[in-house]
Amino acid sequence: MQRISAVILDWAGTTVDFGSFAPTQIFVEAFRLAFDMEITLEEARVPMGLGKWQHIEALGKLPTVDARWQQRFGRAMSKEDIDAIYQAFMPLQIAKVVDFAQPIAGVTEVITQLRADGIKIGSCSGYPRPVMERLVPAAAEAGYAPDYWVAADDLAAGSRPGPWMALQNVIALGIDAVGHCVKVDDAVPGIEEGLRAGMWSVGLSVSGNEFGATWEEYQQMDGAEIARRREVAQQKLSAAGAHYVIDTLADLPTVITDINARLARGERP
Repeated sequence: MQRISAVILDWAGTTVDFGSFAPTQIFVEAFRLAFDMEITLEEARVPMGLGKWQHIEALGKLPTVDARWQQRFGRAMSKEDIDAIYQAFMPLQIAKVVDFAQPIAGVTEVITQLRADGIKIGSCSGYPRPVMERLVPAAAEAGYAPDYWVAADDLAAGSRPGPWMALQNVIALGIDAVGHCVKVDDAVPGIEEGLRAGMWSVGLSVSGNEFGATWEEYQQMDGAEIARRREVAQQKLSAAGAHYVIDTLADLPTVITDINARLARGERP
């Protein structure tokens, strides 16, 4: 049948950790610990979705961070510097990630509905395997457990924005057509990952990195601020090529219904 067979979900900001705070806060702490250097939470969010070593590399190339680094050290950030920050990042992230393992509101209900419709649940992350080995069981205990997961450092080919983690899900889950898969992510590299894998790509504009608020902040936010932040996120994710942009994973079933109709008409991603 011409219908969706699998959804492949990101983790932080998509299924757990509303606002994607676990990784961003740790990047700030890792820069401080390794080099006594400050970066802002907003800067830490810019490359979100990449593998974490690559994320640090990208942070070092941000004009604002690079300028401060050059002023402080008289040179650009080196591979050895990135390694040092990554080594500071890893134990902090492993220790903290379990504090952000609670499923985002609506996630467990949607997963139940998707499985009832015969859809398999895959996942991938910018987190390396040691972090995922802590996060996955903690999320399962809290109620969310995908059928398969792959970490950013699992594959020799690399991670996002390349298609490899998404395609590894296709292989592991036994899906017969990439066009029958939906990749869901809250950050641009994850949208690009889905597109490069030949999948339908769905962006999340409220629960993730681009919106950048905790669940508590979101609940207390006035409508105008929500609309402003949502619009910024929608524009960024749409510009990356997302076929659909929704607020949170709770809105995904409606999108899948629409995609199934498009598949039945012979449309492809």
